[in-house]
Amino acid sequence: MLPRRIDIIKKIVENVGEKDIIVSNIGIPSKELYYIKDRERNFYMLGSMGLASSIGLGLALNCKDKVIVIDGDGSILMNLGSLSTIGYTNPKNYILVIVDNSSYGSTGNQITHTSKNTNLEIVAKGCGLEAVTTHTLEEFEEEFKKSLKENKCRVIISKAIPYNEKCPNIEIPPVVLKYRFMEALKK
Repeated sequence: MLPRRIDIIKKIVENVGEKDIIVSNIGIPSKELYYIKDRERNFYMLGSMGLASSIGLGLALNCKDKVIVIDGDGSILMNLGSLSTIGYTNPKNYILVIVDNSSYGSTGNQITHTSKNTNLEIVAKGCGLEAVTTHTLEEFEEEFKKSLKENKCRVIISKAIPYNEKCPNIEIPPVVLKYRFMEALKK
């Protein structure tokens, strides 16, 4: 049975280390992460659809900590070039989790092209990335734990149902979140 995005995010939070960095996709995925567990090393993408993977790449290229990006199929489709750049630079501390619910979740669950003709695993592999697709929460957690232990760049496409958890808005102003995150990286 396909999981919900919030359950995938819970598994990420349960398994990351204290020093690991999480970058979350725009909109509801960021709200879900904040709701599950706010931490100083979470970067909530609040303003630019399609850029979480690129922001995570910049972080991974400039630090030694593990960088986990929670992205969506809609955002990846908006910025497919990021997969090529990630494959080219191949940072060993980067894990890209693409929650593929075949919909634009934050804007009303309109369907994306992954519902019919676009296979993100094949696209990622074509960009030189090690990629795998999971269909259950157990498969996802197994692949995610494996990725955390390895010293390599990986992409996990986690198929999911289109579902948005009803979560409160992030209460911390964006500028405060930015400086809090920057300070956490200095420690």
